[in-house]
Amino acid sequence: MDTQTEVLRILDEVLSLGGRALTFDANTALLGAIPELDSMAVVTLITSLEERFDITVDDDEIGGDTFATVASLRDFVAAKTGT
Repeated sequence: MDTQTEVLRILDEVLSLGGRALTFDANTALLGAIPELDSMAVVTLITSLEERFDITVDDDEIGGDTFATVASLRDFVAAKTGT
């Protein structure tokens, strides 16, 4: 499984972007750039990532920099999964 592709699918699903997230690249800005990614969406996104990747995310592990770009989110997930 390609981590970035799966992260993009989850973003698209959680934020109801209608396929738009699948056009994002690693440098696409997320937090502050995508109106749909508000505080409630972040919580739902974390839950979806935990379920899809079978990981656990502690509150102290995440910050705004985790959601800065597609690459930062992908790298966070990759570090949690060891891929």
